[in-house]
Amino acid sequence: MLQLSAQTAILLATQPQDFRKGIDGFVAVCRNSLQQNPRADIRFVFINKNRTMLRVLAYDGSGYWLMTKRLSKGRFQNWPKSPNTVSPMLATELREVIKG
Repeated sequence: MLQLSAQTAILLATQPQDFRKGIDGFVAVCRNSLQQNPRADIRFVFINKNRTMLRVLAYDGSGYWLMTKRLSKGRFQNWPKSPNTVSPMLATELREVIKG
């Protein structure tokens, strides 16, 4: 389970991503599309086109983590719609999204 505190910085990529990417692909999205430093103390959250999976990219000081959640059935319903490529989110809001 992903541990999040009220102080955890979370940024959502609002546009769906190709989940065939690995860690390096998501690091590149953070740098190039989101204009963010992937080594910052931020959890970057991505969703796939079908809204059935989400991934969280995090850097812990010595390496990257790429966590995945795939729903058994249904879709993530509460994904924010925004004209921006990135949207900040509170830990409580992300917990609601993760529930599916």
